[in-house]
Amino acid sequence: MAAAKQVNIAIIGAGGVGKCFLGQLETLAQRRPSPKLVLTYISTSKKAIYNSDYAAIAINDVSSKLASSSQAPLAPPKLIEYLKSSGSKTVLVDNTSSQDVADAYPLFLGNGISIVTPNKKAFSGSYELWQEIFSAAEQSGAKVYHESSVGAGLPVISTLNDLVNTGDEVTKIEGVFSGTMSFLFNSFAPTSGKGGQWSAEVRKAKELGYTEPDPRDDLNGLDVARKLTILARLAGLEVESPTSFPVQSLIPKELESVATGDEFLEKLPAFDSQMEETKAAAEKEGKVVRFVGSIDVASKQVKVGLEKFDLSHPIAALKGSDNIISFYTKRYGSNPLIIQGAGAGGEVTAMGVTSDLIKVLSQVA
Repeated sequence: MAAAKQVNIAIIGAGGVGKCFLGQLETLAQRRPSPKLVLTYISTSKKAIYNSDYAAIAINDVSSKLASSSQAPLAPPKLIEYLKSSGSKTVLVDNTSSQDVADAYPLFLGNGISIVTPNKKAFSGSYELWQEIFSAAEQSGAKVYHESSVGAGLPVISTLNDLVNTGDEVTKIEGVFSGTMSFLFNSFAPTSGKGGQWSAEVRKAKELGYTEPDPRDDLNGLDVARKLTILARLAGLEVESPTSFPVQSLIPKELESVATGDEFLEKLPAFDSQMEETKAAAEKEGKVVRFVGSIDVASKQVKVGLEKFDLSHPIAALKGSDNIISFYTKRYGSNPLIIQGAGAGGEVTAMGVTSDLIKVLSQVA
């Protein structure tokens, strides 16, 4: 098969991660002149840029052009038709967290369009969608990579795939999968010193941009549950959805239904004693409390919530907003393979997407 001289790139999403990816794509196109990477489509939820003759869109000023564009984004079926008709290999980069785009992955892949994405919803939604995505890719030969759906640019998914594909037996996966929760508990219950009040730490995390606009979207544990669902499936467990296993929410029942994130923060101090008791109980045992996810492959148990750890444990010793993921396997024995580092942030998340794009290019071009 002759190598493709050109690969078209279509991008959905030009927000935080999307902007960082555009910068990395421009550098990649300069560093790797072959195959030629041509941006032929880019859209946000409201605007788009594309040309009927597939003329290349200049990457360097695309953000400002997109803001002033009068073109509307194409719905997935129309976009597939447009991308298919170009006559060139095409990679769709989905830098959104949209369920609608995720639901269309089997259609894109079935039509030979490869996908790279940090979108967790495609791989942690229903198990049926997961099966449809990978079976469509297998049938058409299109590629799908989603390294940044867990741990941003950390090589979590590629490492797990390598362990499984080389025949190692993964027995347990455990770790801190949320930069937000890592930051909160490293400040609230540090291994040395006292730590702050729980509500004050949540407020500080929000002010520093570590939480979602409404901190409850982090504290409900669902983000971690989505990541665990993805890893459990890659390890061979047929997990139906992120709500099909125990997930501990740190939102007081009384505050689940308050109208806004700001109102939640105002009322949270009244519930500080609950978290203080949890912290004190761990301290009595000479331990610290952390918010972790774990997958026990043998017993098929997945859970997310608070656990106590000895001060010497790698999970206890995390700093800042780092993630840590430990893989316990037959080959690695009692000392797990550990991956640690920044698990959130635009540039590192985009790095995982760019790295996936390079993998696809090596296979399709």
